[in-house]
Amino acid sequence: MLFSCGKDKKNNDEEPLTEETPVLAFTTKTYYKKTSLPCDDYCPSVSIKVPEAENVPVVADSINNKVFNTVRGIVYFGETPYKAANYEDLMASFMGSYEELKKEFPDDVMTGFEAKIIGSVDYKTDSIINIKLNNYTFTGGAHGYEGNRSLIFDAKTGKSLKYEDIFTDVSAFRQYAEKKFREKFKIPAGKSINATGLLFEDDKFALPLNIFFKENGLLLFYNSYEISSYAEGQKELFLPYSEIDEFFKT
Repeated sequence: MLFSCGKDKKNNDEEPLTEETPVLAFTTKTYYKKTSLPCDDYCPSVSIKVPEAENVPVVADSINNKVFNTVRGIVYFGETPYKAANYEDLMASFMGSYEELKKEFPDDVMTGFEAKIIGSVDYKTDSIINIKLNNYTFTGGAHGYEGNRSLIFDAKTGKSLKYEDIFTDVSAFRQYAEKKFREKFKIPAGKSINATGLLFEDDKFALPLNIFFKENGLLLFYNSYEISSYAEGQKELFLPYSEIDEFFKT
């Protein structure tokens, strides 16, 4: 089974590897930059910690590029992400945005300008790698934004997997997930999915943008603002593999 029930044994069923066989591995890379402008108690900064794949070039490049582009889509100020080529460029651009803003409005108190990424390999088997990116950004306003991103890869190719690559029938899985979601959050079957104050688009249940493979099941994770207000926070639904085995591709 490719995804089912976490049945991929973590290299337990494979033949012994020879010394010449490259094995995909991960090391943690840490990047940090703070503003070059004078600061006292608080110094605006950006910190990035991400797992970096290595040893199998094509696979590693695919994974690392996806991770970087995802981070690039989070760490920016303005209308569109920066055209940065690497993490150093990205941090320099983010700090540059703050410094330009500070020079334009020198008398304004700008505390809290910050970006932080903490990435980890959340789940890994012979066929699946699931990387989690916890992210926090604050660039002004009443509060910052914190969320989690899930990046799922084919462990053998490094290809980024979509729901269509994971589930045999995405629509059928969505219907099952809605049933369980209604049970958990006490939404009557005959009522609108938004009957209790949720904010699903067009009043229709939708799978989250992020799912996480766990040891014993699949976590459906809705970040703040995705289906509810900031005050209500994140929403989660955990589905044991034993209940959803039939939905996974083999």
